[in-house]
Amino acid sequence: MTSTPTHHFHLEDTRQIETTLWVLEPPNPPPLWNKLLTPLKKSISSFSSNNKPFLQRLLSFLKTLFPILCWFKNYKASKFKNDLLAGLTLASLSIPQSIGYANLAKLDPQYGLYTSVVPPLIYAVMGSSREIAIGPVAVVSLLLSSLVPKVVDPAVDPDAYRSVVFTVTLFAGIFQAAFGIFRLGFLVDFLSHAALVGFMAGAAIVIGLQQLKGLLGITHFTNKTDVISVLESVYKSLHQQITSTEKWYPLNFVIGCSFLIFLLIARFVGRRNKKLFWLPAIAPLVSVLLSTLIVYLSKADKNGVNIVKHVKGGLNPSSVHELQFHGSNVGQIAKIGLISAVIALTEAIAVGRSFASIKGYHLDGNKEMLAMGCMNIAGSLSSCYVATGSFSRTAVNFSAGCETSVSNIVMAVTVFLCLELFTRLLYYTPMAILASIILSALPGLIDINEACYIWKVDKFDFLACIGAFFGVLFVSVETGLIIAVSISFAKILIQSIRPGIEVLGRVPRTEAFCDVSQYPMATSTPGILVIRISSGSLCFANANFIRERILKWVMEEENELAKGRVHAVILDMGNLMNVDTSGILVLEELHKRLLSRRVQLAMVNPRWLVIYKLKVANFVDKIGKKWVFLTVGEAVDACLSSKFPDP
Repeated sequence: MTSTPTHHFHLEDTRQIETTLWVLEPPNPPPLWNKLLTPLKKSISSFSSNNKPFLQRLLSFLKTLFPILCWFKNYKASKFKNDLLAGLTLASLSIPQSIGYANLAKLDPQYGLYTSVVPPLIYAVMGSSREIAIGPVAVVSLLLSSLVPKVVDPAVDPDAYRSVVFTVTLFAGIFQAAFGIFRLGFLVDFLSHAALVGFMAGAAIVIGLQQLKGLLGITHFTNKTDVISVLESVYKSLHQQITSTEKWYPLNFVIGCSFLIFLLIARFVGRRNKKLFWLPAIAPLVSVLLSTLIVYLSKADKNGVNIVKHVKGGLNPSSVHELQFHGSNVGQIAKIGLISAVIALTEAIAVGRSFASIKGYHLDGNKEMLAMGCMNIAGSLSSCYVATGSFSRTAVNFSAGCETSVSNIVMAVTVFLCLELFTRLLYYTPMAILASIILSALPGLIDINEACYIWKVDKFDFLACIGAFFGVLFVSVETGLIIAVSISFAKILIQSIRPGIEVLGRVPRTEAFCDVSQYPMATSTPGILVIRISSGSLCFANANFIRERILKWVMEEENELAKGRVHAVILDMGNLMNVDTSGILVLEELHKRLLSRRVQLAMVNPRWLVIYKLKVANFVDKIGKKWVFLTVGEAVDACLSSKFPDP
């Protein structure tokens, strides 16, 4: 028995009613409080699950908190051999760099070494990256040396300056741990990749200019970081020392430049020949030992060469009593801590993920934030300043064949032995060598190829990159950050205010409806205007723009007499994740304006939260439930089969 046309239409109507009910009757979305508490619930879900015995839940929680418990039971002697070699290689680079970065942060040398002991040990048991090398880094050191002096001058009161640095470190650790616990890692993403490239390049140049003090043996130097102030200070200091009775000693420059050339050659050779990865790693330590020996034997310190002098040895002393939580500057200290936390996290996660992708494993950003926070909290209590992952030392650790984070433990133990046994040998180390070591590490922070790539791909991203670069270079580190984040926010705001909104047409020989501008072969249905809103939200910022654009297209379509009058406007809401009260009011106004022109409004595939809000606001009842569809094809077919009244 053959089916009749009436039976066929009945089946089509039944199917349309069924799909409309699918769209209109989804489960209610979760309440707002549930969304806010879900990240915290997920963080403790492994411990709070009732399906397992208490001890098993406790063990699972500890394994989540301390990843070392997961892999250490399968740790073999062959892996330790590789980690031992990598850790010793890492220490040979970390010791001189730590001293140099402490000097950059305007702290005594031992505090850089302290920062290479406690934080790496904490990270080794809590972190999930196998390759990342923890310790002081150039950018964070520069950040502290530029922001903390606004609270207290290190030249006037070095003890108070040190106390503020430790307090900043504590706040940075608290913020980092909070980001991890509440799964707020997206906050770090506001400093985009493009902005970070520009910020790092500008910071590298500023750091290099700061090293002119040690390289040239200048005694009077500016506290400002912008390039104009630094160059002006260098010129004035050299001119004063040359023309006045205060003598300038060029031997500092000779020693510094000689070993800088040696370090750069070692870096070049190590990059050209991967088997010689150890050469640039040990070159800084060799430079320190040779220059110290030269100064000691030649008595060059008597001839004007600036030396490190006393370096306090021994285990990290407690700094709990130095933390400051009273006074009018606590808010400013917390702000510096937040900035340091974001910069440190951004650099560490970028470094960790890049090497994790090479090794083929996933790095959990939230766990990394928690580990970084805990290590900096512990560091603030043990005379350390803000530590994070270093790209140059991580690259050395990776090249040396590290297997696990045990290499960080080996490095920390080696630095501790240095503090216990060899700090007296650093007395005659020239300051120019520390400047040379920092200068030799800076080329890795300037990525010209990446900046060119950003320019080719996204001009707006390049604007953020160049804005951060010039902000750091010509104003201050803080200004560079503000410019970078502001441009990133401006990009998001512009995309929200002017969202993508496209007219769709059916692609020939398919059921797909695509943007007619992108697919010129797509054909529109006469009398029916299909529009897609390509925005995450229909809100107060963009609702009026979307309404006016739709009404403009309706009028343009009707002005083309060959196509006749517009009978229906179909809104494809598949990309729309949310709608606020302003958006709903604009939809209601759009519906009224279209009705006044005898144009029917239809909606396609509104998302979970969107259809819930439209039902609560009674907007679905106003346009009619039969004008809500699952697909664009169904909506077009329904409009074609409907009899619209003539004008």
